[in-house]
Amino acid sequence: MIVIPMAGLSSRFFKAGYKLPKYMLDAYGESLFDHSVKSFQQYFSSEKFVFIVRDVYGTPEFVKQRVIALDIQDYDIVVLNTETRGQAETVSLGLANYRSSNEPITIFNIDTFRPNFIHPELSKLGDGYLEVFRGEGTNWSFVRPINENSTQVDLTTEKNPISDLCCTGLYHFSNAQDFFSAYDYYLSLPKDKWEKGELYIAPLYNYLISTTALVHYHEIPLEDVIFCGTPDEYTQFLQSK
Repeated sequence: MIVIPMAGLSSRFFKAGYKLPKYMLDAYGESLFDHSVKSFQQYFSSEKFVFIVRDVYGTPEFVKQRVIALDIQDYDIVVLNTETRGQAETVSLGLANYRSSNEPITIFNIDTFRPNFIHPELSKLGDGYLEVFRGEGTNWSFVRPINENSTQVDLTTEKNPISDLCCTGLYHFSNAQDFFSAYDYYLSLPKDKWEKGELYIAPLYNYLISTTALVHYHEIPLEDVIFCGTPDEYTQFLQSK
């Protein structure tokens, strides 16, 4: 199952003067929605896609039209009626009808593009993995491996650079139950224990690690991922070709 949470309100884009949510903006004749979702084009006929949206700016109908146009065979569009406290809560609410599922889930941002994405060999990545690139700055989720020769993760953080392994925003759980158990535990903590006061996805892996689950990172070259989550990144994308 491929899960695309898109319940944010594109506030930075509206503040910058744009009149549409970022996923509806055009780049090279396609919406940013299409650029993001087409990352998984090789899975359009084999995986279920779940889009989690708000009922704003005609988004449910827009998503339905684009999904049909892209010829995604199996999909669900879940409409949330309230703001959430972070992407993890968005995914939990959006997958409420899948709480009994044991299938793998892959979560990806609507404002990031991974052209020609293919899963790495999942049998070597334990109970889940975070996709990463080598980078710097503080505006990322981060992973720390158990040692420099291993891809096994012993800690994840949000906006706290414990290494140069920065997450692209693609998170994989080999079993949906692992996501829900980690989310429920994290939600039970006092809010001051939530990283940056929000319910992010990367920190959920720490609970799984504490239960002896094996979590890995999968590294890709920076040039294999395109970020379009801010007006500046969108402008750079428009100028990139």
